[in-house]
Amino acid sequence: MLAMFLAGYNLKKNIAFGKQERKLNMSKTALVTGGGRGIGAGIVEKLAADGWNVAFCGRKEESAFVERCRELGKRYGVKAVYFRCDVSARGDREMLLTLIRNTFGSLEALVNNAGVAPLVRADLLDMSEESFDRVLDINLKGPFFLTQLVGRYFAENGIAGTIVNVGSISATVASISRGEYCISKAGVAMATKLFAVKMAEFGVPVYEIRPGVISSDMTSVVREKYDKLIAEGLTLQPRWGEPADIGKAVAMLLRGDLAYSTGQVINVDGGMEIGRL
Repeated sequence: MLAMFLAGYNLKKNIAFGKQERKLNMSKTALVTGGGRGIGAGIVEKLAADGWNVAFCGRKEESAFVERCRELGKRYGVKAVYFRCDVSARGDREMLLTLIRNTFGSLEALVNNAGVAPLVRADLLDMSEESFDRVLDINLKGPFFLTQLVGRYFAENGIAGTIVNVGSISATVASISRGEYCISKAGVAMATKLFAVKMAEFGVPVYEIRPGVISSDMTSVVREKYDKLIAEGLTLQPRWGEPADIGKAVAMLLRGDLAYSTGQVINVDGGMEIGRL
């Protein structure tokens, strides 16, 4: 069995590979940012189940994901590696891509999922500039420039990869207690269109997945509120969305099931955004 572990700090080193009982899967590699929890963890699981080698990152210590990497490797016969990375930091983004290339040999898909909610849900007239900067840095600036970096890599190496941005219904549904989050996701929506136009010449489709109300640690603080709203008909399908729902949609796009639909938005929201009388 292969059991290989490298410990480190802030992307200087990484924690590698899950234990495996057969030769390492030689499939393509996908990077999932924010893949350690919530929606990101659901995406990582579904891609691994589809046979993708998975690099995933977050801001927690590498030691928190040793067992997770082992489990993914053993269950699906793929290589799973967690990297500590702050996507809002230029140096971290550049180091991340270098380490992925060194660890996996190549990269064929990018899933921009990392994101944060405001630390305080403040009214629009009370929102702080510090909160605005923090949310925009992580939710919009980070994924934008990581996509730029990976887009250059795809173009320079002739890789017809795939890019998926995980946005939110908050791109179009206004929530005045978290305006900075809504603005960040509206920016992600436009970034998706921009990169879809640019990357088309290199054969790289770019998509946006737009989740609705998804059960995760981010939404746990408003569980009671949305339980009531869902019961009252907020969504046509009367349940919370699950991280696996988003994972399935991302896996579909990376398989190429919607290959003639670059730049499109895939709503995974239980019918929440359908206008009704």
